[in-house]
Amino acid sequence: MEILPNLVILLSSLSLLSLWVLHFVSPEFKPSWRMISEYALGKYKWLITTFFYLWSVASIILSVLLWSEVSSTWGKIGVILVLISGIGAFMGGLFDLKHKNHGLAFLLGTPTLPIGALLVCYHLLSKQNWQIHETSILYSTHSTWISFILMAISMVVLMSGYKKTGLPMGPDVEPPKELPKGVIGVNGYFNRLLVFCYILWLIVMANVIN
Repeated sequence: MEILPNLVILLSSLSLLSLWVLHFVSPEFKPSWRMISEYALGKYKWLITTFFYLWSVASIILSVLLWSEVSSTWGKIGVILVLISGIGAFMGGLFDLKHKNHGLAFLLGTPTLPIGALLVCYHLLSKQNWQIHETSILYSTHSTWISFILMAISMVVLMSGYKKTGLPMGPDVEPPKELPKGVIGVNGYFNRLLVFCYILWLIVMANVIN
């Protein structure tokens, strides 16, 4: 079974590498305020799609591994949420920013992981053989919900700024090419932080199982 945890680590690392490369090949998408999904609007849609698919497969494999580790109802619910998060990541690659199901992909993939991670984390830490990894598990797990909240706050700040400028907003509206004057745009940084924390959790958990 060692091959599966190592596969999770490999796929997760390749996913992050794909995202890192996008910052160089698509510099027109400013990382400070452009969301990761917006890379699909550029010339390298295949690369952002690869990023989502790699993340998805890593999440699904990890959920399979965790299923045999948990023994409580809440722990199993947590694993199911991790699996749903992986499905959401797959949908993020399948349905780009302009597709009507992209919002559904976000809802399935993003808020589910922190909840699932917390349920899995505290269940597994009740087992003695997991307690030796308590520090790395706790730090990586709590980073998921903290990064989610930070991104949510940054999005509220951005949308509030847009509203004050009178810019049209909505899923069918093309994002502006430049950040309007007076609008605070740091949501892109927090979006990337969220992704890093989510995928880091996959790597940490796979490493512990390994």
